Amino acid sequence: MKGLGTVIKVLLKEKKDIILSIICGFIAGIAAVGLFSSSGYLISKAALAPPIYTLMVLVAIVKLLGIVSALSRYGERYFSHRGTFTMLGNLRVNFYERLEPLAPAIFQRYRSGDLLARIIGDVETLQNYFLRVFYPPIVIVLVFLVTIFMTAFFSIQAAMIILLGLLLTTFIIPAFFGLRQQKVDRMVRDSRGKLSTDVTEFLYGFRELKIYQQLSKKEAELSDSANHYMDEQEKERIHNLFSESVNTFASLLVSVIVLAAGSYLVTIGQLDGIFLAMLVMISLTVFENTTAMAVYPSHLQDSRQAAARLAAVVSKQHQAVPLETGMEALQVEAAPSIRMSEVSFSYPGGSRDTVTNLSFSLPAGSKTAIVGPSGSGKSTIMQLLLKFYPAESGDISFSGQSIAGVSQECIWQNSNVILQSNHFFYGTIRENLALAKEGIHDGEMEEVLLKVQLDHFNLDSPVLEKGENLSGGEKQRLAMARVLLKKAPLWLLDEPTSSIDAITERELYNQLFEAAKDDTLVLVSHRLTGLERMDQIIVMERGMVIETGTYEELMHKRGYFYRMKEIEQSVFRGE
Repeated sequence: MKGLGTVIKVLLKEKKDIILSIICGFIAGIAAVGLFSSSGYLISKAALAPPIYTLMVLVAIVKLLGIVSALSRYGERYFSHRGTFTMLGNLRVNFYERLEPLAPAIFQRYRSGDLLARIIGDVETLQNYFLRVFYPPIVIVLVFLVTIFMTAFFSIQAAMIILLGLLLTTFIIPAFFGLRQQKVDRMVRDSRGKLSTDVTEFLYGFRELKIYQQLSKKEAELSDSANHYMDEQEKERIHNLFSESVNTFASLLVSVIVLAAGSYLVTIGQLDGIFLAMLVMISLTVFENTTAMAVYPSHLQDSRQAAARLAAVVSKQHQAVPLETGMEALQVEAAPSIRMSEVSFSYPGGSRDTVTNLSFSLPAGSKTAIVGPSGSGKSTIMQLLLKFYPAESGDISFSGQSIAGVSQECIWQNSNVILQSNHFFYGTIRENLALAKEGIHDGEMEEVLLKVQLDHFNLDSPVLEKGENLSGGEKQRLAMARVLLKKAPLWLLDEPTSSIDAITERELYNQLFEAAKDDTLVLVSHRLTGLERMDQIIVMERGMVIETGTYEELMHKRGYFYRMKEIEQSVFRGE
């Protein structure tokens, strides 16, 4: 998204509503001017006791203009709001389509509260763009130009005064306050984002705050954020009211000048006195339309900053993976082979490479473990294989097909994935297992729950948001149940049993290896037990491969893996 440019592009999809809104707004505005000018003329004419039919005609014109003004104003509101709601729907879809390819990496750059404030608050702010920014100036200028042209037939001087009033109230005053509005709106939006972030962290971290007795401190910080936000909102309201007051004063001043100039012209005989009331009514009525311009700078800056904040989230420099168009399908009919060739990668904003010149090959149907200390780049390999991020250099291929030309969806469709953190949705066990694939029967789900030793649950057992009612081990076993149901030919498992006891872990691995006996399996683990069945073990340190081989080969070398194994065994022995 490129700020307001994208908003305008989305808006212009509803050309019909835009045109109808402008037409109805113009008719409503010019009909109102005609209505009140006719009323002024009617009052003056009635004072001269004209024939009754003259008054009847004028009264009929006034009534007709009143009906036209009301109907066209209704049409303006109807079409402008319909266009706005459609635009908001299109904008949300447009933003989501650009945001989706960035997940889940987007959460590493934005705190969830700030991201939520942008997705909801900033998009909602843009509803005022069409209603308060885009078409009102067009309608106002059209109404003024026609009014000035009509007024010139009666008094050039009055027409020139109204023209100067147009420039003053529609351009000069809004531009002056618009310069000051930028800072005011930026402070309001930043304070709202901070408040949303603080509220989110307070709710998510409530339990830890209670445990560490820091709840009162966090409450005080949250209260300060709320008070700061209210202070900034108050400053914004004061600024807007002052802007509106100045604009209204200028409008009334112009009408007074029209009255004074008209009175002078009447006294010197350059204007028929019967038109004086009409000119004053024209001035008063036409400047009612400039009320919208008093708050124009506020809505413009709101819309501009909201669009900029949304654009910052999905800008090209933040994209983890380029928008994927014209990608090939991953040709996987059986277990794929995997090859990494001289792959290097660093996370956005990172000061060093997370993996450097990484090269290895995994034959089709092989079972490979990737081990190493924390921070060695094990999980990064999983994210590169799943194309959460693109490699900065080198190449990754599945069965000889480069990952660069394959869409993320094709990779995920052919993979059984367990990450270190797995999300569980509010609902039931059945609903969370049904994510694995379409058409799973209850019997299959019950069978797999038995395999992962979760048969103490039934399919209707509740699951709270983020699986809060499940233990760490139960979450991992439920994640294991999902991949066992999916039955894809590639298994990518990142610490799948880190919260599970050794006995249960052994049973789960038996089920896992049985299910994946003909598939390609990649296991990331910090535990070194149970790796004897692996065809290959890749040992990593500081983003580089330092050893590879089978369990027996690495133990025989007495290298880094051997020392890690000795340390692990000494810890378990309590030495």
